[in-house]
Amino acid sequence: MDKAEEIRAALARGFDAQHLEVIDESEAHRGHAGYPEGGQSHFRVRMKAPELSHLSRLARHRAIHAAIGPDLIARIHALAIEVDG
Repeated sequence: MDKAEEIRAALARGFDAQHLEVIDESEAHRGHAGYPEGGQSHFRVRMKAPELSHLSRLARHRAIHAAIGPDLIARIHALAIEVDG
């Protein structure tokens, strides 16, 4: 399973998302710091989850990071998060 699928699976387990996209943007960062050969280093999450609607932006990001888990978070270089509650 690639990292995008791992992220998607973790978020699907953690939230009742009405919309969930995990986009691997690694190729756009080729040659930049944090880009390992083979990519899978830079991701964007777009998600709509009602249980996040009452949280501040910072709390939403913390909840998403917690759902993904520290082991997987440690294996990626960048995670952009777009949440619609």
